[in-house]
Amino acid sequence: YEMLVGLDIRNILIIDHAEIIFTNGLNVLTGETGAGKSILLDSLGFVLGWRGKTEIVRTGADFGEVSVWFQVETDHAVKEILDANNIPWEEELLIRRVISADGRKTAWINGRRAPRELLIRISTLLIEIHGQHDDKGLLDQRSHIRLLDMFAANSSQREAVKEAWRKLKKVNNEYQEEQKKFSAFEAEESFLRYALDELTKADPKDGEEQELDVKRRMMQSSEKIKDDIIKAQNAVGGNGAEGLILDAMRWIETASGKSDGPFDDALASLSRASTELGDAVGIIEGLVDTLDFDVHELEMLEERLFEIRGLARKHKISSDQLPQFKAELENKIEEFSFSAEKLSSLEAKIREFDLEYNVAASKLSKSRLIAGAELDKLVTAELPFLKMENAHFETNIISASRSADGYDEVSFLVSTNKGTSKGPIGKIASGGELSRFLLALKVCLTKGYTAVSMIFDEIDRGIGGATADAVGRRLVRLSKNAQVLIVTHSPQVAALGDEHFQVVKSINSQNTLTEVTKLQGDAKIEEIARMISGDKITPAAINAAATLVDGR
Repeated sequence: YEMLVGLDIRNILIIDHAEIIFTNGLNVLTGETGAGKSILLDSLGFVLGWRGKTEIVRTGADFGEVSVWFQVETDHAVKEILDANNIPWEEELLIRRVISADGRKTAWINGRRAPRELLIRISTLLIEIHGQHDDKGLLDQRSHIRLLDMFAANSSQREAVKEAWRKLKKVNNEYQEEQKKFSAFEAEESFLRYALDELTKADPKDGEEQELDVKRRMMQSSEKIKDDIIKAQNAVGGNGAEGLILDAMRWIETASGKSDGPFDDALASLSRASTELGDAVGIIEGLVDTLDFDVHELEMLEERLFEIRGLARKHKISSDQLPQFKAELENKIEEFSFSAEKLSSLEAKIREFDLEYNVAASKLSKSRLIAGAELDKLVTAELPFLKMENAHFETNIISASRSADGYDEVSFLVSTNKGTSKGPIGKIASGGELSRFLLALKVCLTKGYTAVSMIFDEIDRGIGGATADAVGRRLVRLSKNAQVLIVTHSPQVAALGDEHFQVVKSINSQNTLTEVTKLQGDAKIEEIARMISGDKITPAAINAAATLVDGR
């Protein structure tokens, strides 16, 4: 399964260089108080982007560096994040982070530069740290619903709720947008309909104003124009040029009958002139007819111009834009009718998707109730093994605001003794009790869940003897499904580790250094004996340590 493979630390606090290669079972880290076990966790937190100490570069060094690498399957959620950020996928996921002496930090994921936010997103999918002062994970009530769903294996129900919520939210947004448009139209509906009615009655035409204006100006000056046109008509008509040309043609025809002279060209030219002049006479006569009008016609024309120009001023557009404006009003009113129909359709969809969501959320809620009852039984059955016979655990599920997670609020409540009231797990349990509650929960919640490496920071503090052994047995059981790392002072727990690392602090004339050593065989027994008896390791302690290791 997925696991933390190794941790390499250089020039961090009092660590010159330390490399730890972990196993896929139960990894134990031990050492005297102050030896530097917390530095290992600080270093891990630094490389994964978690907040911690800011001045961690070893004195005299230019920079500190921490690398961590994981074995991750290709279907892990981390791969999707890497793909989205154009980070290459390799057999191992390598994260490296460097901090200079002046505090500047730089990180790489699989050789590609990465911001701190990306480190955090990835690390939360790879590692969980649990301890008495854990403010995330099991002690964060916001995570309880996710943990319960994981235990319930109700992914299909959750996806159904998320999909129904997505559709409901989308159609609600569409409805809100359409409602805004509808409300805006309603506010000006009476004006739009009145304006359209006014324009429909007026029925302005393209180019009408210019045509009317030309005609009006012609009418206004028609008397003077008409006199001139009539003079022109007389000049070119039958009593003028046209008559003279006809006389000239007759005279030339008479002359041509008396002689064989070249008269044809002259007659042809006069004929063409007569034709053109005839056309001119027709046009002038038409002008004369046009200029014939009565005063009432001029009044009507001026009223029409006043109407068109008044509408243009009213709507702050040119007269030529009135037909287009009328068409736009017609479209707006048509859209209003369509919007009303659309709102009705969206309301029907909202009812449909709302029902779909409620059905899906109800099924999800039932799956949680069933899983919660089962989890309560399992955790309660674990507590006696951890010497908490009188403690009680309860998965509390109440109604909450609807969301993509359904309409449930989940919290883990505990009581430590019979007759005492239940409360949030992080507020009711004392240090040692809290550690055991967390362990019992984790044992029950992680069945078949192997995607995260779990680190327990002195979760067995404050307990010993049979209780410590029970805690160790539970950690072993937990490590069958997921990688477990524990920082411990308990010899009973240390004896059960698949891999044992000792953290030792050494002091010389120049430096104080922390070293990490992998222990096997007699060295492991000797360290457990130290944990039993203290600095002076007695034969009895050696025998007791050997007995603990043999009893694994």
